Amino acid sequence: MHYLKVGFAFIFFGIFSVNAQYTETINSNRPGESQGAYAVGKNVLQLEAGGYMGNDNHVLFNSNTDILGASYGLRYGFLTEILELNFFGSFQDQVTSVPVGNGADEFRATNFKTNTIGAKFLLFDPGVSVKERKVNLYSWKANQRPDFRSLIPAVSVYAGANFSWWENPYMFEDESIISPKAAFITQHNWGRWVLVMNFIADKFTEEFPSYAGIFTLTHAISPKFAVFGEFQTYISDLYADELLRGGAAYLLSKDFQLDISGLVNFKDTPSRWQVAAGVSYRFDFHDDDEYIEDTYEGDRNKRSEKIEETGFYKENEEGNGSGE
Repeated sequence: MHYLKVGFAFIFFGIFSVNAQYTETINSNRPGESQGAYAVGKNVLQLEAGGYMGNDNHVLFNSNTDILGASYGLRYGFLTEILELNFFGSFQDQVTSVPVGNGADEFRATNFKTNTIGAKFLLFDPGVSVKERKVNLYSWKANQRPDFRSLIPAVSVYAGANFSWWENPYMFEDESIISPKAAFITQHNWGRWVLVMNFIADKFTEEFPSYAGIFTLTHAISPKFAVFGEFQTYISDLYADELLRGGAAYLLSKDFQLDISGLVNFKDTPSRWQVAAGVSYRFDFHDDDEYIEDTYEGDRNKRSEKIEETGFYKENEEGNGSGE
């Protein structure tokens, strides 16, 4: 995601020239919280949504909070393969119970917890810009050397705006109705393994900015089934934590994915757990056939071989993964 402004336009039209690869199968950020580096593809409209439930237990406040919520996302490939406009948010209902004498007081909060609109722009795609190492027909030893080009990630930048309205219990006092969010995104594709890293600055113009890092590792068990593990760290004066997520995704068709996941943390102020399930569905209006891939969702794993007689690219699937 990005802010659409003059500086972005300069990058878009002047500095970078990248041809990202459209994926033949859905490329979803679910069930993790990270964003992959690649856009959904030109003229692709994608819906991602799910429900979650969980509990927070705070030992210092002696409070217990039951949580029920829904998350949603809308992604659209705009103008080019490397630009994605998107909207992400969540709606949450929570009931907090605090013991008082022989009973307990309950406090309920119900509202939109997050709503963010923005854009993601792919700056660099090693699958396009970095040439594959050629086989040395005269030296077996040379072919066995480590290929350090595999360490070069795809790189994207994201910028967006959080917004809220009315009286919202999830906003801190004097928080602005609109606040910025930015992220730097990298993605490594190693066969059946995919590593995505997000470095996020959120509400950094406010009194209580938040900074986060999300590290998602995905492994393709089969072309239709993938598992992931994710670590997320928060740094903020209001809330700091380390979260661990894990889950799986299953591809029902090239445009339809199901997912499940869980979350725990490592402290008791509060201790947290959540479980979630969701779906991702793609409306594919992509009409450019320069790149054709057989990649599953988070397998941002792509191996292309050129078909000389057509000039197109055919994707050889090594395995697919889910992640963000």
